[in-house]
Amino acid sequence: MPRRVDHRERRELLADALMRLAATHGLQGVSLRQVAGEAGVSTGMVQHYFRTKDEMMTFALSMAGSRIRARSEAAAASGTPRELVRGVLLQILPLDDTRRLESHVGLAFLAYAAVKPAIREGLRADADELRGFIARQLRAAGAGNLDPDLAAIGLMALVDGLGMQLLSGQYAEQDAVAALDAQLALIFS
Repeated sequence: MPRRVDHRERRELLADALMRLAATHGLQGVSLRQVAGEAGVSTGMVQHYFRTKDEMMTFALSMAGSRIRARSEAAAASGTPRELVRGVLLQILPLDDTRRLESHVGLAFLAYAAVKPAIREGLRADADELRGFIARQLRAAGAGNLDPDLAAIGLMALVDGLGMQLLSGQYAEQDAVAALDAQLALIFS
């Protein structure tokens, strides 16, 4: 009896291979053949699941976003608005191997999105979702005279900047977390 193939699992295997390559080589030069080699499968299998490189990258971006969201939802399961925002933002900072890989991939996707509108729309939707969550928490906390939407944008920019600095070795992880905590203290005071 033939083995039943889990198509979602195969697509994730290929997307993981793409993300590993993107983290080390960027996205522009990654080919379907390289993804096949990284995943240990044939180029034909990659083409069976993804007709184009853009289709594969869109799926990989969606998959990475889903993984970050799942961790963020677990971090935001309970607590004060400040604790919820902190928990979610810590899931974005490259503080372990998984998040470092995701951060490298995120940078590669940002560069690629600059010239690919379909990828850009996926990134924008994820950013809008996060911004909305943070703004709702700021409103719930009654964050003083701050515009919750602008404060959310500022926190997201802070985490993006800290993430790039961590990836390039400019700061120690504990310093980046302390900087985030200091900003949260200002906003939520």
